[in-house]
Amino acid sequence: MKLSIRMTSAVLAMAMSMALAGSVNAQEESDVVLPAKISKQDISGEIFKRPDMEKTTRGENTTLDVTTLLSSDKKFSSGMYKSGKVRFEATEPYGVDEFMYFIEGSVTLTSSDGSVQVINAGEAVTIPKEWTGVWDTDGYTKMWVIYDQAPAEE
Repeated sequence: MKLSIRMTSAVLAMAMSMALAGSVNAQEESDVVLPAKISKQDISGEIFKRPDMEKTTRGENTTLDVTTLLSSDKKFSSGMYKSGKVRFEATEPYGVDEFMYFIEGSVTLTSSDGSVQVINAGEAVTIPKEWTGVWDTDGYTKMWVIYDQAPAEE
């Protein structure tokens, strides 16, 4: 009788382990992480119709911003951004390393040393976090990728 109690306990323990393992596997399957794709349709402007699009108006300028990926450590992100005419002076360092590919429009970047770069549609630029200068545009749409070593706390 002792043998069958031990056997029953062992079988029960194994069954519980298998059940727990199954629930862990089911949990792992529900936490699948997918690549963040920006389709041709998204690039044509459809992305700005998403419910998670953030619209900001400052003065006469309205911007549309969609984040397509935010890494688990919140240091890396990507998305698309659309802006109207704007000019601003970055007297403090830009703060993040940002790669931008311009789909429409252009931007003129005048660095604090006076050097000027014009980035047109079909061109890309990477702004280092230490950059200061003037950002001037009549409007643009861009894809962006940001690396922020010290992301804002939520």
